[in-house]
Formats: sequence, structure tokens, C-alpha cells
Amino acid sequence: MTKLGEILAKRSVNKSMVARRTGLSKARINELTLNPSAKLRADELYLIAKAIDMEPCDLLNLLYGHLTLQHDASH
Repeated sequence: MTKLGEILAKRSVNKSMVARRTGLSKARINELTLNPSAKLRADELYLIAKAIDMEPCDLLNLLYGHLTLQHDASH
């Protein structure tokens, strides 16, 4: 399960409802929640956040807040 899948499960979100509200297919929602190599697009993140009554920036931080910049040796 992906981080997005964990978030939806923790919030007891029905993936069919998310698909209906966002216009994304159930297959795409399943891919995003089950396949770790699936890439979430910004428009999908925005729509999913709105569908589950979250601020898109909060969902973005939950999903990708662990990322850090690479150290630049030239500075």
C-alpha cells in the first residue's frame, strides 16, 4: 500500500466515492493507493484532497514532506 493508500484507509475513505467525486477511474485510484511506483500528478492530488475534505497543501506535505534538497557542493 502507498502512503496515499494509508492516508485514505486511516480516514476510512471509500475509494469509489473518491473516483466519483474526482472523475478519476477506480483503476487509477487503485493504482495510486496500491502501486508504489505510480506517480501522482498535481491535478490528481488536488482533486483527491478536495474529495476527502483536506487542504491540498496538507495532503502534499503528508505525502512528500519527507523529501529534502540535495547538498550543493558548489556553494
